Amino acid sequence: MSVDQAVLGRALPDVPERGSGDGGPELVRVVPTSGRRVAVPRWLRRAVGPVALVAVWQVLSATGALAGDILASPGTIAATAGDLISDGTLPSAMLVSLQRVAVGLLLGGVAGVVLALLSGLSRLGEDLVDATVQMLRSVPWVGVIPLFIIWLGIGEAPKIALISLGVAFHLYLNVYAGIRGVDAQLVEAGTSLGLGRWGLIRHVVLPGALPGAMTGLRYSLATAWLALVFGEQINADDGLGFLMNQAREFFRTDVIVVCLVVYAALGLIADFVVRTLERLLLQWRPTFTGQ
Repeated sequence: MSVDQAVLGRALPDVPERGSGDGGPELVRVVPTSGRRVAVPRWLRRAVGPVALVAVWQVLSATGALAGDILASPGTIAATAGDLISDGTLPSAMLVSLQRVAVGLLLGGVAGVVLALLSGLSRLGEDLVDATVQMLRSVPWVGVIPLFIIWLGIGEAPKIALISLGVAFHLYLNVYAGIRGVDAQLVEAGTSLGLGRWGLIRHVVLPGALPGAMTGLRYSLATAWLALVFGEQINADDGLGFLMNQAREFFRTDVIVVCLVVYAALGLIADFVVRTLERLLLQWRPTFTGQ
């Protein structure tokens, strides 16, 4: 190896060196000896915070700084979760809660999207719908629980109605904003290409409103789980909220935390599903993903 190679870096092992008889320059790969970065997987970086939190929690519980009657230790919570899973209590409660969220999300989603289409696509629809929806949106939806109990009883209906109400407003606002946020120049371009009213709606307006609809769906899923927590306080005989109520009466903080972890896990799974839909449906819309 020449002196230049030793200074610049390590020579390519698979590229033959050119001698002075070739008359050409010598090919050398420059490998910097400093500034190398070790790639750490993103999932590992994202797990650092939660793992550190659980570790601190366990240390505080083991040293007695955090009393068990105030908050159970992670080890106790894990053992309780295993018991609830083994006897079928937790899977049954999860299934009931998922059914409530699914039905409420479907009913509220259909209502919110239909109202947003009526209000966003038509000035007449906006005049008839938007003011009423905006007025009702300002009312705390949790505050209508007593009315739902009076109107619908204490069965499944008020729980599903509460979830539907919270979902509908989020979808309405985001779908409506997405429709009205479509670039007017795109509409003019579609008109100049000969698209009629329904052609513009199908090929320009609705695709342009899709990012807003996806954002609304993410907010709606988060609201659905929040509404479920309140809804399952209404004389529930099954579900995650029922388990939490029972645990509260017996001061079982381990069971309460297990239910909260399940709520969080289900919410993360739902958010992951929506993110996957965004990547599939919005491939035509590249966005900034960070550096």
